[in-house]
Amino acid sequence: MLKTKLPSPKQQLETLANCNVPTFSEKLQEHQLSSLTPNALEILQINLGKMCNQVCNHCHVDAGPDRKEIMPKEIMEKCLDLIKEGDIHTVDLTGGAPEMHPHFQWFVTEVRALGAEVIVRSNLTILTVNKHYRTYPKFFKDHQVIVISSLPCYTADNTDKQRGKGVFHRSIEALKALNQLGYGQEGSPLQLHLVYNPGGPSLPPSQEALKKDYKKVLKEDYDIVFNDLYTITNLPINRFLEELIQKGRVEEYMQKLVDNFNPSAALGVMCTNTLSISWDGYLYDCDFNQMLEMPINASFAPHINDLQLATLQQRAIKVAHHCFGCTAGAGSSCQGALV
Repeated sequence: MLKTKLPSPKQQLETLANCNVPTFSEKLQEHQLSSLTPNALEILQINLGKMCNQVCNHCHVDAGPDRKEIMPKEIMEKCLDLIKEGDIHTVDLTGGAPEMHPHFQWFVTEVRALGAEVIVRSNLTILTVNKHYRTYPKFFKDHQVIVISSLPCYTADNTDKQRGKGVFHRSIEALKALNQLGYGQEGSPLQLHLVYNPGGPSLPPSQEALKKDYKKVLKEDYDIVFNDLYTITNLPINRFLEELIQKGRVEEYMQKLVDNFNPSAALGVMCTNTLSISWDGYLYDCDFNQMLEMPINASFAPHINDLQLATLQQRAIKVAHHCFGCTAGAGSSCQGALV
């Protein structure tokens, strides 16, 4: 994909707000739902940086090889302090390609030493780049890392169309390496999950039905196994929003999301138990708010240096039109469908 300058976060929010649809808050009220409030903090989702070896069409982070933003080590140390202080059971590492951070292995080792589970959201192809990254599957196994991997389709054409030429077959190579170490195998504690997202402005199909298709095709064609499949809706942010703008389909897609609003999904959105931390240490209700530069509502400055856990749970979660993406159909979170 040819990378272009995207609209600013403010311009993106204005584009969505100009659609002739209700606001997210109005939709909650329509269904007698109060504003979203956080439950106990369980998951810390940390964006280690925007550097990536891929430039995917749908990427809401706008990541790529030319991005230089990476989390300073002192911010990583602050994250470790937060894990010690809070009752956080899972640390979810994202990027870009989180594996490209120079202190990635040190950080995973430190988090695991604190007793928290570690999720790494891998694009898979990074694990095939060179000898250094080819050692990472073994590192994952040694530290019992949960691997959640993007694979938007089980066919080469559809995957490469969305993620770049040759991505599918390199992804298959990485999956085989993980399988050989025990990942995704029946009875193994090593968890390997795949992620599907639509190739265009549509909602994901049934997660359970699609998982059966993925398991059948990947096993029969490539002898690959995995644990679970997560379906995630494309949120109208960054590159996917740019595509919608270019095709004149922003209003159409927003209307689709609103028409498929699911109040049951709204009750389980990930921002209620997750805190997102950007590469520069700012705090957000979710990864999507992070990309739209919507920091948390708090009585303190929204940065990890000023974090006060005691008051964190008293905030109201910030919402905007893009939140309809998490509540449409079966719902969508970083752990897949919600209902």
